[in-house]
Amino acid sequence: MRTPILDLFRPGILALSRYYFGLRLVGVQHIPKTGSLVITPNHQTYADPVLVTIPVYRPIHYMAWSRLFTVPGLGFFIRLLRAFPVQIEGADPRAARAAARLLQAEEAVMIFPEGGRSVDGTVGRFKSGAFRLAVAHRASVLPVTIDGGFESWPPGRVWPRRERVTITYHEPLRPDPSLSPREAARDLADRTRAAILAALPASRGPVGLTRT
Repeated sequence: MRTPILDLFRPGILALSRYYFGLRLVGVQHIPKTGSLVITPNHQTYADPVLVTIPVYRPIHYMAWSRLFTVPGLGFFIRLLRAFPVQIEGADPRAARAAARLLQAEEAVMIFPEGGRSVDGTVGRFKSGAFRLAVAHRASVLPVTIDGGFESWPPGRVWPRRERVTITYHEPLRPDPSLSPREAARDLADRTRAAILAALPASRGPVGLTRT
């Protein structure tokens, strides 16, 4: 089932993003149209979920920061767009169960493996939850690189400035069946992070390792 509200606004959002951000979408042919999928972008701005979704013509469910659901009006709206809450400060079994049910139903789930937005433009440590889910449910992982978002809309800035933003969709990755579940999740996280970093300038280089 498509998302009518997204389909309605998608052309306008794309046109505005191209005008304001010079938005470039690279590798869109790599986006799987069916099957269990975990979409894992690096996280630079509040606009990331919207921008990453533009070329994805299948329903996406978003794992979103629980505090957003407490904002009057916003909570209702993001639920309408298939978002569900997660506590990013620690483990959240309820959110994990919700994501697991969706992957079992061969849906697509967007999870930002850094947890929160980058505070300095670099790619932070990856939490392992998204990759444990992918291993447990034999889901593909779609690494997505967002470049330029931080320069446009860094933390503390009220409104984004006009900066070029490029979003790159990499080839989907699959868990290695020869590894134990824990090792497979770590391996999948490392390969995802490497793919994301490969499409960023060297200045966005590694900060720490995957969090297990």
